[in-house]
Amino acid sequence: MQYSEDQFVERLKDSSSSQEAFRELIALYKERLYWHIRNIIKDHDDTDDVLQNTFLKVFRNIDQFKGDSKLYSWMYRIATNESITFLNKKARRLKITSEELQNQIIDNLESDVYFEGNEIQLKLQKAIATLPDKQQQVFNMKYFQELKYREMAEILNTSEGALKASYHHAVKKIEEYLKTN
Repeated sequence: MQYSEDQFVERLKDSSSSQEAFRELIALYKERLYWHIRNIIKDHDDTDDVLQNTFLKVFRNIDQFKGDSKLYSWMYRIATNESITFLNKKARRLKITSEELQNQIIDNLESDVYFEGNEIQLKLQKAIATLPDKQQQVFNMKYFQELKYREMAEILNTSEGALKASYHHAVKKIEEYLKTN
């Protein structure tokens, strides 16, 4: 049976249907959220942990979902925040800077059995790691996930113009990195 998003959200909030609805929610969005998180975290095992935390947070906070945005945009925002929080905690735990952690993560990609990229893709990941966090997010969302600026604006709570500028700057920096490295 097909439900409108509003009906689906009501099923998620209703204790008599929430378990079944959450199974459907996970089936619908698990893969898309996995790849969004993976683009930020890079490591497969850490991505699985963050994905699980994301769904737990969605489950615990579904009653706070007001419907001001699409359900997926709300979950995407949670996944993004969970990813950033995870990386910040990991950097603090290792007593290194965020930049040092990014470099370490990229270095580990070469030995990651789940990373199927070639040398060019590895170089692209290294270039992306040199970008400021916001530009990394925007670039990943546009380039890898092919989101529209309108969707990104809803998820990141910013204007389409600002996103276009961030993406443009990110592309220029990546091109420059690839030329010089």
